[in-house]
Amino acid sequence: MFNKHPKGLIAASFANLGERFGFYTMMAILVLFLQAKFGLDGKEAGLIYSTFYFSIYILALIGGIIADRTRNYKGTIFTNKTLFLVITCAALFVIAFGNGLFKGNLQALVGQMYDNPQYSSMRDSGFSLFYMFINVGAIFAPFAAVGVRNWWLSTFGYNYDADLPALCHGHLAGTLTPEAVDTYSALATKATISGTPVTDMTVFANEYLNVFTTGFHYAFGVAILAMVLSLIIFVINRKKFPDPSKKVAAKAGDATAVEMNAQEVRQRMYALFAVFGVVIFFWFSFHQNGLTLTYFAKEYTDLNLFGMAISAELFQSLNPIFVVSLTPVIMAVFAAQRAKGKEPSTPRKIAIGMGIAATGFLIMAIGSYVSNLPMHKDIIALGTSPVKVTPLLLMVTYLILTVAELYISPLGISFVSKVAPPKYQGIMQGGWLGATAIGNQLLVIGAILYESIPIWMTWTVFVVACCISMFTMLFMLKWLEKVAK
Repeated sequence: MFNKHPKGLIAASFANLGERFGFYTMMAILVLFLQAKFGLDGKEAGLIYSTFYFSIYILALIGGIIADRTRNYKGTIFTNKTLFLVITCAALFVIAFGNGLFKGNLQALVGQMYDNPQYSSMRDSGFSLFYMFINVGAIFAPFAAVGVRNWWLSTFGYNYDADLPALCHGHLAGTLTPEAVDTYSALATKATISGTPVTDMTVFANEYLNVFTTGFHYAFGVAILAMVLSLIIFVINRKKFPDPSKKVAAKAGDATAVEMNAQEVRQRMYALFAVFGVVIFFWFSFHQNGLTLTYFAKEYTDLNLFGMAISAELFQSLNPIFVVSLTPVIMAVFAAQRAKGKEPSTPRKIAIGMGIAATGFLIMAIGSYVSNLPMHKDIIALGTSPVKVTPLLLMVTYLILTVAELYISPLGISFVSKVAPPKYQGIMQGGWLGATAIGNQLLVIGAILYESIPIWMTWTVFVVACCISMFTMLFMLKWLEKVAK
């Protein structure tokens, strides 16, 4: 699989695999942790989540600027309740800053491997392989997080229940309706492994929340270990990665070296900024997987699949599972098209991916509408949703969204590495991630809509956003294809 690709690709993939494991452990449980730990509602948790996600990607711009100035991409990679909430947010910022230095510059390094004419024709497939491989780590992250959390709960005699943390906070705050009080009492007894009826609901609420969130603390510890392992792998393999600073020095003494003229630089930059602007709408929709789609899994989804109990967090493993399993299929489709001389250009593939993403959210909208799901405020009053949809709805949606992702994310990164002027490789990769960051900051809009309008309308907003991206991309298609030649 890696035979026709540079040796450094495997090393870069392994280095990112451990980081992705740690990162996706966090993304699978972050909003649920914030709600369970601090009693936040969906909008409040969504604001923190979207700001964290924004910070991770926007700080890649800083990492790119540092790397482009120093030409050292490898070195840049190396380097009471309110109080607890402030500390948590500060810790999230530190994590985001570290990812900002790491993420874009590792992608730039992979792109530089394919600047070698020997490998240039394999650039798209190389990034697809890189993207597939790093998602192996993401597959196991939600399982590890859920396993650690549930193990901790069982150690103290409790079962997992997705509805209980919110009910516990509501009981302690005295905000539960009579219907929700009945739901809380029934679920509390059900969550006790011994089956002994709970008599003191206040004691139970405090104990369950403490054990529940402590389990998440240990899951975050697993994420830390994975990120440390990623760093070790990178340091061991540093010599396998290209060194742009040496290329610059060599060109300085080469009289035959041709510098890219200013007009071409401007054209390439304009094209990249246009693509960055378009993909904002896609990421605003796609990255709802850790936010509103996770809320939907927790609140509106029957967490039983073929008689087996599942957790809301486990739906987060579907995306990386599909990435790993479908990447060879998508690559085979592209190879067959290439053999016939009919392979779409990278910008066209991105437009196709956006149309596929719109289809995924359309299925969610239809499924939510025909199921006649109650509004969020109604399930808060009852303590749980009286209507639960089959988990197959989310599974099919994640499948379709993953196909869309494979048409957009790795190929978008490949497009940036190909079109970006050589001296702006790092900052342009940071620009791609910066566009992702803006889309991520807009995620909170999804959380607001989720709690304010019918569920099917929320998904329809994302259908419209993806369609806007697709049609805008198609409008610019000929110009982008010309620049990318």
